[in-house]
Amino acid sequence: MFYYLWTDKDTKEPYIGFVEGNKMHSPYLEKGNRSRMKIMRINPNEDLPTETIDNLLHETLDFYRKGIIK
Repeated sequence: MFYYLWTDKDTKEPYIGFVEGNKMHSPYLEKGNRSRMKIMRINPNEDLPTETIDNLLHETLDFYRKGIIK
């Protein structure tokens, strides 16, 4: 697993979680109190930022392709 979709239990708003987010450096991701993962919050009242999501997914996949994560 390298990413997942979930909803925040307090706000009930969706987010995308990146399992190896601690290796990612993006202003769209927040770490919170997580040690390994970072999340990207999704505003349910706006269009999905598909280009940003696509870039983040490719960045994550590159960790596996390049052998940074096995």
